[in-house]
Formats: sequence, C-alpha cells, structure tokens
Amino acid sequence: MARDDLQGVDTLAAGLDARLSEADTRLDRDYPGARTARQPVHSVYVPADRVHAGLAADWGRQALEALDEHAPEPADLAAATGLSEAAVADALPRVRAKLENDPIEDLRADLEDGYGNRGDAAEDTHVLAVADAFVSDLAKGQAPGWFGIRMKGMEAAGRHRGVRSLTLFLQSLLEGHGSLPDGLVLTQPKITSVEHVEAMVWLCEQLERRLDLPEGRLRFELQIETPQSVLLSDGTAAVGPMIHAGQGRVTALHYGTYDYSASMGVAAAYQSLAHPAADHAKAVMQVAAAGTGVWLSDGGSNIMPAGTTDEVRSAWGLHAGLVRRSLERGYYQGWDLHPNQLVTRHLATAVFYREAFAPAAERLRAYLGQVSGNVVDEPATAQALAAVLAAGLGCGALEETEVAEATGTDTATLVAMAHRRVGQ
Repeated sequence: MARDDLQGVDTLAAGLDARLSEADTRLDRDYPGARTARQPVHSVYVPADRVHAGLAADWGRQALEALDEHAPEPADLAAATGLSEAAVADALPRVRAKLENDPIEDLRADLEDGYGNRGDAAEDTHVLAVADAFVSDLAKGQAPGWFGIRMKGMEAAGRHRGVRSLTLFLQSLLEGHGSLPDGLVLTQPKITSVEHVEAMVWLCEQLERRLDLPEGRLRFELQIETPQSVLLSDGTAAVGPMIHAGQGRVTALHYGTYDYSASMGVAAAYQSLAHPAADHAKAVMQVAAAGTGVWLSDGGSNIMPAGTTDEVRSAWGLHAGLVRRSLERGYYQGWDLHPNQLVTRHLATAVFYREAFAPAAERLRAYLGQVSGNVVDEPATAQALAAVLAAGLGCGALEETEVAEATGTDTATLVAMAHRRVGQ
C-alpha cells in the first residue's frame, strides 16, 4: 500500500472504536480524574459528646494561646519544628490568620473509637446535640467548610447503632437547616469486606428515599484501618474494588494509623504513620485512588502538644515532621486530635507550599511558553505543578496576586489545569 493510499484507515479506526468501546466507557466511569473541589488540609476528630457550637473558633483561640505561650518568637518555633527560621517567619503571619479565621477546615464528630459504646439513650442525645451545633454554626456563618460524623461501621456489633445514629443525624440536620450542606462528610470505619461498602451504598439509597433526598446525594469516606481493607483473602488488593463498589459515592480514603498498626502486630511504641507497614498500606491506597477523584488522607499523631513548654515543643516537632512527610508523599490531608496540633498542621502546610511555590511557578511559566527554561515538562507534570499552586492558594499559604505574577496566568486557568484529566 502506498503511503498516500490510506482509504482503509478509517475502517481500521472504526474497528478499533468498536473493539474498545466498552473499555473506553469503563475508563470514563471508573477514572473520571481529579475532583474540582478543594481538598481540606486536615480532618479534626472530636468525640461527639465534646462537640459544641463555636468549637472551631475555640480551638483556634487555644492554638494561638499555645503559640504565644510556648513559641512566642519565630526562632522558638523553628527550633521546635526543625524548620528554618526564615521559612517560619515567612509563614507565621499566614498561620496566625488561619488560626483566627479558619482554624478547622474539616470537623468530624466521632461516634466510633473516640467515643465508644455508651448506650442508645446517651448516643441519641449526643447525635442530636452534634446536629444542633452544626446547624447553629451554619446559621452564624462560622461552620467549617466540611463537617460530619464518623458513625459506627458495618460490623455486626455496631451496625444497628451506626444506622440509628446516621439516620438521626441526617433527620435532625434537615429539620434544623432545611437542607444538607454541601460540606457534609460521612466516614465509614472498620471495613473488612467489599460487601461493607456495597451495604453502605444500599443504606444511602434507602435513606435518600426515606428523607426525600436527590439520588446520589449521600456520599462517604472509607477508613482504611484493617488488613482486609488493603488485601482480600485471595491476595488481590481490596481498596480498588471498594472504591468502585461505592458506585461514585466514595469521596476519600482515610488511613487509620493505630487500628491498622495494631492489627499488623506492631508494638504500641512503634505505631506511627511513618512505619513501613503504614507506608505499604498507603501506597496501595494511592495507586487505587489515582485518577478516580477520590481524595487521600493520612492518619495523625497520638502524641499531644500539651503540658510543659518542653513537652509541647517536642510534640510539635514530631507532628510538623509527620505532616511534612505526608505532604512530600502526596498525602495532602491528615488527622488532628488536639487544638495545639493546629499550630504545626498549618505551619508545616504553609511552609511546604511556600517552598514549592517559586520553582513550580517558574517551570509552569516556561511550560506555558512565557519564558525559556532548562526543564522540559510534559502535560502531566504541568498539571502537577498547577495542582500544588492551586492547593497552596486554597489553604491560604499562597496569595492570588503573587501566583498570578509568578506564573503569568490567572487563578481560574491554573485551577482548570490542575483538575484537567491526565492524557486529555
């Protein structure tokens, strides 16, 4: 066939379209790409009986007081965290603003391990109080951007109580607020089979009908904290099937540091989100979630920054290092359990994005052809560069004016690049 004799090519291409039609549909359905919404930098877990209206602002004030008491100067905080004094001094005004205005990005009222089994009467009371607190904060414009509950899971011992609490919470929220807020978050813990996820989908469908909600309105996170949620009995990875069993309702995977470590036989003194067993589980989670639009969240530290100045600074150093470690590994969200952890959560996050800013902006500007550069980036890398800048803007670590000046492009274009599906 001559090079210019391509009459049969259209027939071949049509044949390929027919052969790959099902695969194309499956790819579009199962791997839609990154979500366009901003991901919170953390989830704050608080036992349900301790949740009250204005909690986020209270935690922010406590964190500021701890900062002023235990690290009044940038040099103090730099010494405690191991970060450079220059980086701390640069980030600290942003951290203080964050603690004043948006200290908790995602608040989870815990009805599971952090709460325990207290009987139906007590849990009913606390569920209703949690819903009332959220409704009050929403009315006053002081609710975190994301909030919700971690109910008891689908295991036989807790599923009846979990269903009761979830139903009661949703009913009360609807009655008090009139609708379900966009930032509503539900967390499903203790998953030991794909059937648990399928059951949660079924439960959501039933509740949507009972509460007159739009189909697909209820979505949920999967807490990966058991060996069975990482590896199935036949040796295949479990996380991928669990995501897809969610039928588009799974929003995030949250690593459960201590339950998972304990189930792997790791001694308590060595249980950490930096343990090799944790890294393995999170690597599986990361591969399974890639391209699905499902967010990843690392665990947290159970060493609280409380007590003497030396004790607080020591815990801050540990926490800041773990936050930084997670960010470097592509886990842009984690857990916080104490007001004083907000200091190092927002500090380590701000420093990470501030440090990433200049090189990412320079390379992105070169990619867009506005300047010459010595690094030739592909579209997927350009997307990652845009994503880190968009995330820095979203959490307040970066400012629109400085990013626009450095990249030569506007925020809307940057965000569109960050969320473009790789390969398109």
